[in-house]
Amino acid sequence: MHSYIYLQPSAVSESTAGRALALATSGGATPAGEVANPRFFHGFLTAPAAAAAALLTVADVAATRYYQPAASASLDPVVTADGDRLRMESFSGCCGVYARLDILAPGLDGDDVGHGTTNVDINSPLRRALARIGGLDPLQLTVGPDELEVATLDGRFVEKQVPLPERWLRGFAEAQVLAAGCTLRAEIPATEASAFLRTVPHPTLRASARTTRWVVPVGGRTLRPTSRPSPEAVCLPGPERLLALQQVLRHATTVRVYAPVRAESRAESDAAAVVWEVQLPGMRLTLMLSQNASRGFSGEGGVLRDLATGATADDTDLVSALLAWEPRIDVAELSRQSGLPAERVRAALTVLGTSGQIGYDLAEEAHFHRHLPFSVGGAEARNPRVRGARALVAEGAVRLDGALAQVGKGEHVHVVRADDAGRLSCTCLWWAKYRGGRGPCKHALAASMVRDTTTKAAR
Repeated sequence: MHSYIYLQPSAVSESTAGRALALATSGGATPAGEVANPRFFHGFLTAPAAAAAALLTVADVAATRYYQPAASASLDPVVTADGDRLRMESFSGCCGVYARLDILAPGLDGDDVGHGTTNVDINSPLRRALARIGGLDPLQLTVGPDELEVATLDGRFVEKQVPLPERWLRGFAEAQVLAAGCTLRAEIPATEASAFLRTVPHPTLRASARTTRWVVPVGGRTLRPTSRPSPEAVCLPGPERLLALQQVLRHATTVRVYAPVRAESRAESDAAAVVWEVQLPGMRLTLMLSQNASRGFSGEGGVLRDLATGATADDTDLVSALLAWEPRIDVAELSRQSGLPAERVRAALTVLGTSGQIGYDLAEEAHFHRHLPFSVGGAEARNPRVRGARALVAEGAVRLDGALAQVGKGEHVHVVRADDAGRLSCTCLWWAKYRGGRGPCKHALAASMVRDTTTKAAR
């Protein structure tokens, strides 16, 4: 179990001085080290109604299971302060929807934004209060305790016991890999996006598990449904999940739609993840859907090969020490500071992503830093395919033969084949079921590890 401990519940209050939104923080990392209840910002939101609707969307995603709906504990959003912005992130209960609200410098008016990562309390009374915020009256925002000493002496605190969010950790790792592979496919007015969402049927108990739609961007102004996939079409897997954006679109100006670059080896009909980015005054709200409502980001396996054959521990530790919650990670600057070639810096960042320390901002086409309470080494322990691959290598069960590799012993030998582009396939049941769509199997990972070691030794 994971404990969130807050000095008091988050709340919206009203007084003669106006309205105030106080977001209580739990323990988190800062430049000064671990802090029980860090304080990241105190000031005003320049677009309060839009900010309240966007924050409510992030909270709603955290409280919802889109696949096989069921009552489940709502995990509190992760908040990262980057010095010039606040990022609030969450995953759905089924881990198939990722939401992030970026409140940028134009959306904040007040103290300097701090640096660090924590969780913020989102409770039912707060959600009801956020839904009632409207109009143009200013809204004061505090992220963290205003009077830490007084609150502590009063003995007031709120403790939430929730299941350890390891799926969120794996989801953060996989989501940034998928996002980095996406490209802008459409940019449409918010009014057009809202009109399109009105055509999406509301979910039933089973509809989201089997529904996939395809749309074609038309003239950069709208999305036209199409009955079949094509190279120009964008996949909307489980489009009912996009209805989470309805409450915020009335405040938006533009919606950008991103989709992965389609690999030549994938069939045109293959479903794919999609990202909708909503432009708000001084803010951006990002919603990413997994490639099927029944599949969570936590099982996609996009980081396994990098985890198995990535950077050395020394490189990873050095680059990790240089990260400082930058809103944009500059690889060239990290290379200068660390004395490592840019290729080794990128490899280290990829490995750090497996512990949730790296995110990806599509609008800025750059990674950013967050700090979650998980170690890089622990990421391997949570991925059984990597553990299985290392066991095969340790047993000497990998034999290379040109583009082929025989992996296993006795009656359990599988053949791993590399094509001209270096893509691997395997004769095992995992490969037969997913065709690489959920990352490499343990046999392909083991073959990659041995081949990588052999190549380095030959240099």
